[in-house]
Amino acid sequence: MGGSNKLVDLRKLLAERFPHPAFPAPSLSPSGIEFLDQTIGGGFPKSAITELIAPRVSAGSASLIHALLLSAQRAQHFLALIDGADSFDPAGSNNSALQHLLWVRCGKAFDAIKAADFLLRDGNFPLVVLDLVLNAPEELRKIPQSNWYRLQRLVEAAPTTFLILTRQSIISSAQLKLSLDNAWRLSDLDQTEPTTRLRIRVNRVHGAREIIARAG
Repeated sequence: MGGSNKLVDLRKLLAERFPHPAFPAPSLSPSGIEFLDQTIGGGFPKSAITELIAPRVSAGSASLIHALLLSAQRAQHFLALIDGADSFDPAGSNNSALQHLLWVRCGKAFDAIKAADFLLRDGNFPLVVLDLVLNAPEELRKIPQSNWYRLQRLVEAAPTTFLILTRQSIISSAQLKLSLDNAWRLSDLDQTEPTTRLRIRVNRVHGAREIIARAG
């Protein structure tokens, strides 16, 4: 008991001598997709993890990736896509947009995590997207939370937006948590701009209350 009390006293002393500084709110990086930026308050947080949950295959995550790629083309920067299940279909974007894409094709979630580690250390991509939507849940559950915290520390040191797409919430260190609340049919995908009809829910941002927003 005495040792425990001494440890508590030491923690109090350290907290008094070395108080935690007040960190400024993270700067934002606009996605270039108007309705999305309006929903999330101006853009994705830089130097932080954003987790976007697509609970259904038909939720629209693939359409969102193509929209982000078109935005990268307009802004004349590169988008790095780490494809955790090698499922990205480049036919959804034109050749000009694809010239702004670094596509890392992986077959396993652990390989995708390693690729993300490498690209975040590089720090040269304004937007890094890690797509794990089609990776099996049991595969993702084997990833230790320490891996996500390590990626968080890496992105904190880089001027990068790090967007992770998952089927269910698994990243406790995410600064911003979103979800896609769509259930599209094939006929919906035939329309000219399906992305503008995405329904996005903001689940968590700095402890703020839940918001629901819809485009169109």
